[in-house]
Amino acid sequence: MGPVFIAAIVILDALALVDLFKADKDMMRKGLWAAVIVFLPLIGLILYFLVGKK
Repeated sequence: MGPVFIAAIVILDALALVDLFKADKDMMRKGLWAAVIVFLPLIGLILYFLVGKK
């Protein structure tokens, strides 16, 4: 993978984490989603925006 793709994933993951911690969810759910986003960067990002957001 190219460096531009990796940089884009890192930036989008950071934006997802910011959005997650601004959301009105309990801390347990935020922690679980944060772990998914951090440990599975591309898949976690896609899952968060498709499933995690209301």
